[in-house]
Amino acid sequence: MLLTRKSFTILLLLLSTLFISTPLHHVYGAENDDIVSTTPSLNQGKKWRIGYIQGGDYESYQKTLAAIATGLMEYGWITKAQLPHIPSSKDTAVLWHWLATQAESDFLEFVDHARYDAEWDRKKRVLNKTEFINRLNFKKDIDLVLAMGTWAGQDLANNEHHIPTIICSTTDPIASGIIKSAEDSGFDHINAKVDPDRHRRQVRLFHRIFNFKTLGVVYEDSQEGRGFSGVDSVYEVADQLHFEVIKCEAAFAKTEREQAKRDVVNCYKKLADEVEAVYIVRHPAVNLKLLKKILPPLIEHKIPTFAQGLSSEVQHGVLLSMSLADFSYLGDFYTTTIAKILNGAKPRQLKQLFQNPPKIAINLKTAQLIGYNPSVDIVGAADEIYTTIEK
Repeated sequence: MLLTRKSFTILLLLLSTLFISTPLHHVYGAENDDIVSTTPSLNQGKKWRIGYIQGGDYESYQKTLAAIATGLMEYGWITKAQLPHIPSSKDTAVLWHWLATQAESDFLEFVDHARYDAEWDRKKRVLNKTEFINRLNFKKDIDLVLAMGTWAGQDLANNEHHIPTIICSTTDPIASGIIKSAEDSGFDHINAKVDPDRHRRQVRLFHRIFNFKTLGVVYEDSQEGRGFSGVDSVYEVADQLHFEVIKCEAAFAKTEREQAKRDVVNCYKKLADEVEAVYIVRHPAVNLKLLKKILPPLIEHKIPTFAQGLSSEVQHGVLLSMSLADFSYLGDFYTTTIAKILNGAKPRQLKQLFQNPPKIAINLKTAQLIGYNPSVDIVGAADEIYTTIEK
């Protein structure tokens, strides 16, 4: 099914419609959000000390941290400079070390030894959480924490500490139990960016283009797995638009990483025989390298695919996604939040709702391989167009 120019324009307008946010409760409300300064300031004559925690390397974590660094430069908290070249698209250690040792700032100190990374190891995650929270409570040498991803958010969104924490780059912080709602984090020291309708918009767009009757998804069917993948939104849209969701479960919570990867690959191979389209949700075992094993059976069976995550997955062969090539919008959002917290606002007081501009990424080589001929209107509406599949 191809969209006409009129219908596609209407769809983009729908995607771009911002939420009408429900006013927050007066105790936590954002009524003072706009009057809190973002001007660089000191912590009683000293630099603010920043810490960092993540569950493991992930591409969006690196891009988000880089966007935050750039945003802080734009706002004057860090002296403007060229960010370092990082060979790996996922690594955050190099960037954090650069911020700690090379970035110049009269106001901020990125503490080199205050970066905690579980490397997607559950035992290390537990140890990191315990060590970091003890540090926040007893050593008290960190003034603000950047918590990257679902694991980090879950570990710090509690009353076990009270250091201001900004939780970034989570799939669904509400479904994951990190925050109470889009309007209220539930903790005075917690703020987490959220776009409650993001995945619904993606699935609606995908269905509008292909009008599929069956949609395949791969995830772990547990509270953590559903939160990590955001699949509850998929089922909601399926009920509304009357298509069937065909799931294949690939566990990760109690599974060795290499086995989890094999299970994911087998799931997508299985779904290739059973569905009309596939929505590739976030899963700890899925990365760009694994796509070269995930995609061939789907392409062979002419199955259109949509990536829930970054548009770099489209660059590597997924047919469609929402374009996130420009992280400056995110950088500005997080920078504003950081600046206001350091100038006296409680994280809970500040806005959490954020919606990326509606942009599309498409891979024309994949389209050719599956026999899909996108209309001029769809190609014209895309912000990222790839004509090859990156190896």
